[in-house]
Amino acid sequence: MTDPNRPHDPDSPLDPDSPPDAHRPPDPQQPIGPDHPDHIGEPSPPPHPYYQELEFLNHQEAQVRFAVRYGEDRRPAGRPGVLVRRALLGTGAVPVHQYRLTSSAQGDPEAYGLLEREVAAAVALERRYGGSKFGAVLPRVVGFDLTAAEPFVLYRPPGGRPLADWAGRLGAEDQERITGQLAMAVRLLGDVDLVHRAITPDTVRWDGVRVRLCEPYAALRAGETREPFGAAPWSSPEQRAGHGAADPRDDLWSVAEIAYYLLSGRPDRGEGPPADLADYRRLAALEHSGLFARNAERRPHPAELLRLLHVPDPLATGAGAADPLDRWRAEYDTQLARKRALSGGARPGAGPAEAAPEVQDPRPARTSVFRRVFGGAEAARPAAPAPEPVPVPPARSRMCPHCLLPVEYDERLLVTIDTKGNRIPLDLGDERRPGHRADALRKAYHLCPHTRDGDEGHELPVPYLTNGEPLSIALVGSSSVGKTHLLAAMLGEVEVGGLEPYGLKCRPLNPEAHRTYLRERVQSLQQGRQLGRTGQQTFARFADGLLVSASGATPRPVVFFDLAGEDLAQDSEVGRFLMGVDAFIFVLDPLRALRMPSLDPVREQSGLRRRDLGDEAFATVLNRIPRQRGGLVAAPAALAVNKSDLVRFEPVVDRWLGRALPGPHDPAVPRAESRDAYAFLAQHASPAWLKPFDDCADCTLHFVAATGGQARGDRFPHGARPRRVLAPLLSLFALCGLLPGAEPAGPTEGIVR
Repeated sequence: MTDPNRPHDPDSPLDPDSPPDAHRPPDPQQPIGPDHPDHIGEPSPPPHPYYQELEFLNHQEAQVRFAVRYGEDRRPAGRPGVLVRRALLGTGAVPVHQYRLTSSAQGDPEAYGLLEREVAAAVALERRYGGSKFGAVLPRVVGFDLTAAEPFVLYRPPGGRPLADWAGRLGAEDQERITGQLAMAVRLLGDVDLVHRAITPDTVRWDGVRVRLCEPYAALRAGETREPFGAAPWSSPEQRAGHGAADPRDDLWSVAEIAYYLLSGRPDRGEGPPADLADYRRLAALEHSGLFARNAERRPHPAELLRLLHVPDPLATGAGAADPLDRWRAEYDTQLARKRALSGGARPGAGPAEAAPEVQDPRPARTSVFRRVFGGAEAARPAAPAPEPVPVPPARSRMCPHCLLPVEYDERLLVTIDTKGNRIPLDLGDERRPGHRADALRKAYHLCPHTRDGDEGHELPVPYLTNGEPLSIALVGSSSVGKTHLLAAMLGEVEVGGLEPYGLKCRPLNPEAHRTYLRERVQSLQQGRQLGRTGQQTFARFADGLLVSASGATPRPVVFFDLAGEDLAQDSEVGRFLMGVDAFIFVLDPLRALRMPSLDPVREQSGLRRRDLGDEAFATVLNRIPRQRGGLVAAPAALAVNKSDLVRFEPVVDRWLGRALPGPHDPAVPRAESRDAYAFLAQHASPAWLKPFDDCADCTLHFVAATGGQARGDRFPHGARPRRVLAPLLSLFALCGLLPGAEPAGPTEGIVR
């Protein structure tokens, strides 16, 4: 057991020569922001040779600057790669604790991710409860800087001593008060969807009046997959094993074990109800509530435990408080109903759909692009395609995605392309070995026969013509919105198997072209380099292509177009391919769209300005595409709020960006995210930025981050950290019939694009 006579806290004493007023207890309600009397408006000489200057963002993301004096570094337990030190802010010597990620630990992306997750949790708690008296049971964040050379977070120093110091020395009343306050803390955490996971006698402090949880360095979002963490008896069995999804009731197990420890004076084994639990009558309520159950589902919810302990629920009076975004969520529902009425029926994504049977052929029931333009019957679908069929000439034409004319498979037009870009005719007439023939066709191209004098010659990968229904996807947005980075991040996730949890297998449409794209784009981004801007073109070519298959069915070619914003914003011949595109990803830049003062410093640094008229490329593309009955665009679309890391601490953004994508497809998830993203944009941007949702019959909205941070020079200082970049693609795959278990968009009659 910890020695109760040890010093108050090994890191809390100030340096011997520190100012006398530094020992006064800080006012936990005093904000540390630009209005603080010690705030330095402009860089200036430090007031004392021992001081430096420290600039950071407070929990409202306001930039603040203070003179600072540092104490000695030490390594906190359980946090590899992190150093903590005492610091004094300003001439008033406001004490804080700084946890920073050392330079040597920044080669580990997981270490940075843990600090980023901790900051998100701490800011969420401060924004929600910082002004409330009951928030004193939670850690109090002062500020942070995740872009510094050594990223850091600042906290107010905790008062009191660890509970381990008090074991065997507390009366019944204090024990009950501690248990009740811990239950209240779990209740507060759970209401912002956080699971602390590190509630132990060594991390919880008690000052004789109230408890104080430690920093949320191990916090997870409720519903996220549990990660193995902690030790018996303080961590629940499922948390130690990393089974299932994180639940606020994981923390209640810790509360129960601490209550037993304080009363009995010894820790339990942590495998279920303590063997001698019945001997302690004061724990009867906890025992009967199921708090010691091995499974979280059998434990009471935090609010129920508060009632059992006769502790007032601090959130009861505010339970009916309206979310300011609810107004806009209701508007989303209204707009969705309007589009359903205009398009003549319910659309996929309008509500939770029943799980469809396993898809044997991923081609959609909707009419193909070729048929919409030229008419004609569809070819019959094969009953049971072979897992790896040898490519054969298709039974019908394919539309060239560049010139929008039909291409018939003709072996006389086969070519290969050498390293200098020369087209070399490919003659397979004498090749009788099926394996060699299949391999040659996999890497070959087919010239488009519709090249006219003066036009740029172009070709199609042979697999584009010899597989299932093609799907073309165009990324739309003005210059510098991050289209190129988003596509590179998206295809990087695909390359490492990001689509496999959804039952999809991916292969390159053309191996050599795909390798080139991975080398020049994806690998450069993963190495932390900023990608160059997409140059303007005289002819639209797709950036990369995949063969995507589900359940062993015939693969479908999927090609991605990434054109310069200048090309998309002009009604030029370069953009004529848009008439035949099957799906769109509209990429929105928060720096241009959002009326949020916290973005003004970044706008100033990047030279970008906010626009209330929306994105020029959005308007030009949407105005160019013919509409279906009701005036809506038939092609499915996704609106991706890129660079969402710039607003990651907004609660509605953090709710999504802070979570990994769910494994199995659940149609309710993209609908819930779409409602939240629509509401967020409707509140902070002009209506023009929602034009893709207004104009497209099927359009989902997503929070994504292609890089996870701002570049300095031509590099991302802490590497590129993509977030949820596959969400828009999965949504389009669901609407286009590629995603197993998802209902594709219905037929669109009479549409000519």
